[in-house]
Amino acid sequence: MPDLSFIHLSAFYELTALVVLAAALGFIGVLLRQPMIVSFIAVGVIAGPSALNIVQSHAHIELLAELGIAVLLFLVGLKLDLKLIRTLGPVALATGLGQVAFTSAIGFVLGKLLGLDTVTAVYVAVALTFSSTIIIVKLLSDKREVDSLHGRIAVGFLIVQDLVVVLAMMVLSAMGIGAQSGGTQSALAQVGSVLLYGLIMLAFVLVFIRYLATPLVSRIARSQELLITFAIGWATLLAAIGSQLGFSKELGGLLAGISLASTPFREAIVARLASLRDFLLLFFFIALGTQLDLSLLGSQVFPALILSLFVLIGNPIIVMVIMGLMGYRKRTGFLAGLTVAQISEFSLIFMAMGLTIGHVTADSLGLVTLVGLITIAMSVYMITYSHGLYNKLERWLSVFERDQPFRETALEKQPSSEQAYDVILFGLGRYGKALAHYLQKEGFSLLAVDFNPDEVRRWRNDGHLVMYGDASDPAFVNDLPLQSVKWVVSAMPQHDLGVTHEDPRLALLDGLKQQHYSGGIAISTQHQHDQPLLEERGATLVLMPFHDAAERAVERVRAATPANTHAEVTNDTI
Repeated sequence: MPDLSFIHLSAFYELTALVVLAAALGFIGVLLRQPMIVSFIAVGVIAGPSALNIVQSHAHIELLAELGIAVLLFLVGLKLDLKLIRTLGPVALATGLGQVAFTSAIGFVLGKLLGLDTVTAVYVAVALTFSSTIIIVKLLSDKREVDSLHGRIAVGFLIVQDLVVVLAMMVLSAMGIGAQSGGTQSALAQVGSVLLYGLIMLAFVLVFIRYLATPLVSRIARSQELLITFAIGWATLLAAIGSQLGFSKELGGLLAGISLASTPFREAIVARLASLRDFLLLFFFIALGTQLDLSLLGSQVFPALILSLFVLIGNPIIVMVIMGLMGYRKRTGFLAGLTVAQISEFSLIFMAMGLTIGHVTADSLGLVTLVGLITIAMSVYMITYSHGLYNKLERWLSVFERDQPFRETALEKQPSSEQAYDVILFGLGRYGKALAHYLQKEGFSLLAVDFNPDEVRRWRNDGHLVMYGDASDPAFVNDLPLQSVKWVVSAMPQHDLGVTHEDPRLALLDGLKQQHYSGGIAISTQHQHDQPLLEERGATLVLMPFHDAAERAVERVRAATPANTHAEVTNDTI
């Protein structure tokens, strides 16, 4: 092994080595078409004590990781307004608490069957219930699925899980303090005080939303630099207050985002902070990787495989059962269920707290560490390839759907099958809405489709015909009213195919081909090199928004040019 001791002379050298290592492994991961999260966790393992042992300035890494977590949860909170929380409240609460309860009970039984003592089995069972909000939100963001129905439901019950995590850690911390102080009275008092502080902070956020958020941010937004500085400062301030009051930095950052979600500047903040979030999260994954001590894992392979299979298969089944009973389709339940097919970094922290108190041994910490390594790595691929996985398993999933999935049926409100449409438009983003406006202006009868439930409601409330649906779902494409449709137009935003390996535009083209649709198909793209592939797969017309807009702008400039301008230019040139 090369002598890397010089790196430890300076924290700057360490950070430089980590960033270079991350870039190198990330490049290899891109060549192998692997998700960046796996590469970043590998950086942590390689840089940790089990390999190169580069990381010595743990305080610096943890600081950057905590900043990344605060910014990430802040951006998640910006996507959650109070209306959304009220809408998804029942399903998020039922699914989140139901999954925690069933996973804990079944995990405890498995722990006992594997020979664990009662206290250790309880700890392991609770650790198996935690799913990583950070990893899931990152993956859903990469796939542009945070705003989809299953993405919003997943974020909702992950928030419920986070609340359970916080409560469990508060109780565990209080037990430790109570043990040190010699009684349970102080432990109960600490838990009560934290709950009281949490209610006070929530009340403050509600008052801020009602009276201060929009006026304050409107004045700050006159300077883009100040807006971003304020956003980061606000996120870290509430994260620090949350940590100081006894609940997590994550929930503090989330509340900071929710407090600004009702302002008209949230999209600008999200766009400008996305790159900073991705850079800072690198250090979170490095910190996570350095916690994986491979020397503790050798004797725990068999029980870790059993528990990992339970997390990878059992947790999604639990979510699908609950969501099916609540009236959601099997596809929505499956895609949401995959998000709990891993344990969280908090599981390791929870077990480490138990080790500190003396309730569990280092062997049990090694067991949960190995389960975390297996389930995080596997669930990344399961979520990344979720749509293809669903297509392969669909025939066996009908048991998880009611005869009448009333919640999604009510959302969809299918238009009358007797009504004829000239155009079906997929995607109600800025470009899609502009297309809809001009198509209707030209006299085309239009049916819009989007997978963002909030966008569907807004479009419907404005008096337009709209359906909720996902272009990558073959069953949905099969149910489209295609009888008299002259054009199917896709204005869906493009995915980063290096991350997801899936293209909803191609899925839509294949679905229409399977339905023997004979009308025109127009597909939008931002890249000219996509045109041959799209045309080969069946696109009649390839729209390039920026190219087409520039061409139209030049036409308008030329049409508005005075007639004698060309002559003047020619004379001046001569």
